[in-house]
Amino acid sequence: MGGPQASHSPPTSGGVMDAHPLRVMVVDDHPEFRESLQILLATGGFHVVGAAGDGIEALRLAERLEPDVVLMDVRMPSMDGIEATRRMKSSLPDTMIVALTAQEDQGVVRDMLVAGASCYVLKDSEGEDILNAVQQAAVGGAVLSPGVTPSVIDELIDVLARERRRARELEEANEALIERVARRHELVTRLGHELRTPVTVILGVAGTLAEGRAPSEDMPSLLDSLVNRARALARLVERFEAAVDTDAAQLVDLPELAREVSGSLDRVRVEAEPLPIASVNAVLARRILEELVDNACRFSEPPSPVTVRLGRRFDRIEVRVADRGPGIPPGDRERIFEPLEQVEALDARQHQGAGVGLPLARAAARAMEGDLVLEESSPGGSTFLWTVPVRQDPGTPRS
Repeated sequence: MGGPQASHSPPTSGGVMDAHPLRVMVVDDHPEFRESLQILLATGGFHVVGAAGDGIEALRLAERLEPDVVLMDVRMPSMDGIEATRRMKSSLPDTMIVALTAQEDQGVVRDMLVAGASCYVLKDSEGEDILNAVQQAAVGGAVLSPGVTPSVIDELIDVLARERRRARELEEANEALIERVARRHELVTRLGHELRTPVTVILGVAGTLAEGRAPSEDMPSLLDSLVNRARALARLVERFEAAVDTDAAQLVDLPELAREVSGSLDRVRVEAEPLPIASVNAVLARRILEELVDNACRFSEPPSPVTVRLGRRFDRIEVRVADRGPGIPPGDRERIFEPLEQVEALDARQHQGAGVGLPLARAAARAMEGDLVLEESSPGGSTFLWTVPVRQDPGTPRS
């Protein structure tokens, strides 16, 4: 194989004209051609700091020599130039790489440029073209041999566009994961706050009984309080376990679940359009519906109706629970979702079917990538909206 023809003029910048010549390393598995490149580079005013015959040797030398530019053959034994380029750019990102090959191959050109090469020239190029490619690589430029067809450039643009899309998708997935972890943490934190209330009461009552400070006539009521608080604590622990396992999604028929929750409550009416099966934590979904239905029944007088409407909007299932109560004052519409603003403490609920409280219901909805809001409220009633993401193929609609 003939070597490159030396140019009769030095590079336009750098080379012998610089006080500090560029430090170049040559990588090629043909000794004669490797020697020809070294002579060409020295003639052009570059400082050849080393030479290697394959990719493995090139990586070892580059780590020690840290050249400014590497002339890298593509097809070599042991390790080819594509893999050597990828690894070298990973460990030495400031080292620029010029790819060399005996013939134009669109796939090879694309792979070398994607791996990190800045320039690409054919081995039978004029010596001046090779020297110019080294110089351009050193200053951050890019050179493609005239033998590289425009279709290669188009293909490279497509590859880079796909990589950018993939990077964006990974960033979005990472952001969604961070948000999901934050919402799960919020749910667990709020449940922890709720757990402390019955524990404090139980400890206080138990301490009073243990010290014998309670009058005998108060003993029955204190024991009843102790039992009630212990039962409330047991319910909270059950809900806490469900919250910790928010990732345990199941296929749930939300209209059917709404009918189960409404149970024997004659004034609760469930209206549902055909919907896909939802992928949610079944325990948390039930608790949310229990809270919304219980809340609507407690704050509206019988026999006024409570309506549960289920429908779909784009990629969300929407569950609305509407009552005909007195409404919520504007100043309280966000405070009802704060942990310390519950109308009725979870452990002191009079309704045994009660769910997790509005603050925890919202946290549970968000932990499952949905939300819970007060959609509207007036003296004629209130409507709460729970949104559930549709994560799977809708499949067969369920009514």
